[in-house]
Amino acid sequence: MKFMAFVADLHCHSCHSDGTLGVADLFALAASRGVRLIALTDHDELSGLFAARQSATQHQIQMVSGVEISAAWAGKSVHIVGLRLNESHPALVGALRRAREERLVRAEAMDAAFVAAGIDGALKGARAYAPNPALISRTHFARYLVDRGVCGAVSEVFSRFMKPGKPGYVPHDWMPMASAIELIHAAGGRAVLAHPARFDVDATAGPEALIKAFADAGGDGLEVVCAAHKPPEWARYGALVRKYGLLASVGSDFHSPTESRVKFGDLPFLSPSLTPVWHDWPEAKALHA
Repeated sequence: MKFMAFVADLHCHSCHSDGTLGVADLFALAASRGVRLIALTDHDELSGLFAARQSATQHQIQMVSGVEISAAWAGKSVHIVGLRLNESHPALVGALRRAREERLVRAEAMDAAFVAAGIDGALKGARAYAPNPALISRTHFARYLVDRGVCGAVSEVFSRFMKPGKPGYVPHDWMPMASAIELIHAAGGRAVLAHPARFDVDATAGPEALIKAFADAGGDGLEVVCAAHKPPEWARYGALVRKYGLLASVGSDFHSPTESRVKFGDLPFLSPSLTPVWHDWPEAKALHA
């Protein structure tokens, strides 16, 4: 599919969390694919934003600061993207530092779980795939296990080892969803529920219950068009955005040229019946140049 000119992508990752590209290469790729408004949203990590601003200027694209916060709702893990926020806000910085520290504790527990499953050296291997030693994620474990030949793809690692009941799964108590929204608002940003179709919430009350709870907690927007959604879901979540008075967002959730489901610029535009999360941002003028 040929990329569309003047597009927004408000969800992507660099090697500061679990992406494979440095910020400069990530933004160069995005610019080459027609992205004109971008947000770097590394997991629980803000350290790439300085380089992001430099790269955005170099490639003449508009950038807003972002982060993807790991949170919990009804006992399930969910992800909240914070957009156009103050990355120096003390409460936000402190909360994300604690989240990264907890990730390291989880990584050690995962290593022990893999040893029990007959796979040793998993944490050491994961660290070799994590340029940012302060953030070790499940994706780093997965990449190591693929290259070691245990599995054929990152997705296989997750399905075989990292879901509840599987030998490498370690539960974790993330901050409540409402707390993540409050943190983002305290830092002056907008809170967007990332890729709602990905979350395993049907066993509780279904995705609409999650979206309603998100809206009731003060959430601002929903990723309607993203790599995790198929065309019928674009319509479904667009309808839920209108029902609950939310803003709509677009994000590829780009991690790697070889792993990501879609390329920068390949997602369609939002329906004109939806109000974009960027509707009143001065940076969004780049979409209409």
